[in-house]
Amino acid sequence: MDKADRVGFAAFFVACLFLAFLGGTMVVLAKVFPYEFVNDAYKAGHALIVQDSIDDPYTQTDQWRIARTERRGVTIHDPARAYEGYTLYTSGGGPVASLVDMDGNEVHRWTLPYSKLWSTNPAGRGAQDDGLMYWRKAIMYPNGDLLAIYITAGDTPWGYGMVRLDADSNVIWKYHGATHHDFDITPDGRVIVLTHAFSDKKFEDFPALANPFLNDYVVVLDGETGEEQSKIPLFESFYESRFQPLLTNIAHFAVEDPLHTNSVQFIDDELAQSFEPAQGRGNQVLVSFRHPGTPALIDLDSGQLTWAMSGSWLGQHSARALPNGNFTLFDNYGHFLPKNLTRALEVDPVTEEIVWRYEGDKAHPFESRLRGALITLPNGNRLITESDGGRLFEVTRDGSIVWEFFNPKRAGDENQHIPVVSSGQRLRPDELTPEFRDSIQTP
Repeated sequence: MDKADRVGFAAFFVACLFLAFLGGTMVVLAKVFPYEFVNDAYKAGHALIVQDSIDDPYTQTDQWRIARTERRGVTIHDPARAYEGYTLYTSGGGPVASLVDMDGNEVHRWTLPYSKLWSTNPAGRGAQDDGLMYWRKAIMYPNGDLLAIYITAGDTPWGYGMVRLDADSNVIWKYHGATHHDFDITPDGRVIVLTHAFSDKKFEDFPALANPFLNDYVVVLDGETGEEQSKIPLFESFYESRFQPLLTNIAHFAVEDPLHTNSVQFIDDELAQSFEPAQGRGNQVLVSFRHPGTPALIDLDSGQLTWAMSGSWLGQHSARALPNGNFTLFDNYGHFLPKNLTRALEVDPVTEEIVWRYEGDKAHPFESRLRGALITLPNGNRLITESDGGRLFEVTRDGSIVWEFFNPKRAGDENQHIPVVSSGQRLRPDELTPEFRDSIQTP
């Protein structure tokens, strides 16, 4: 091949590369064949890279934070005004649930590594290491049984499964679905849990939706066996409802995970009578859709979204209907003050008025951007899970902190990292069975 031929071949090769570049650009911009196949392959490859790239869980995951204080355990306890009992909590330090007394002493513990149950994630891919997993939430039964859900860092979907254990951490049943964020137990013992999975379904009036996107589901399980009884796709419920325009609240960065459903509460017949949006109909669930900024009701019988509401909150969690007809929210971003971003709210769903709020102060800053929970105790106090602070605290209606607990666990070369606290439950001793109560290790 002479010089002219070599130059000609080189020019031809460069032209081919340029045409391939133009063709690839057109495929990506116009999203025509074979865009979906290439895009899916890219996402899968990227997910595998992320999954294998976490070397330091303290700085590369959202399961740990820099500790804001050196305080550990109970720092405030007002016996006259606090709702006395035991507090159950889970945290980012691993698949562990601890039960502590009002002085912060651990009186019982449950734990079970994910690898003792499964070797893959619910989608069938290789599971993350146990060190990157923890129990996002746990609920204790009066006899010491525990329900808990696994989530992980560095994988999508990050929901990994649910397990029911006895008081000695022995498995009663397990459910290998992509459970995440929250669950509830009905009066008749069913378990209502959130799951998620990728979907490639298209929606004509929402062309910006990623393909595939992460869809959320409300799943009903048999509480005695863990068998799945029903499953409702939530994006379809929202899209097909009269509240569809609220989907325009979803930001462009959230089109791959458009709803990010992060709480679920069962509404029984009694609560449905006082919570006006339920219109007297029980067997519904109140959910929190974080990205549309919307608490909403889903009918478990029909799968329909029957009510939704937006407000001044932003990035909210933990929607909970109350017997007085209002609902509470953990408002992660709704305050917008330096070092004091987060609020706890009680909202009237009829007038849309905020009727109660807790915002923290300089002495007790309140900030949790990614997680958080809020439950109302029988005496009217609120038990608040400030996840990013690694803190649980109880406040009265007038905003006084009457109990405060910091996760005692630390990590790092200077003990600078604290695991996030992700759920809290308060139980009176007389709510427990005598057998379990007698087994508790008291100091």
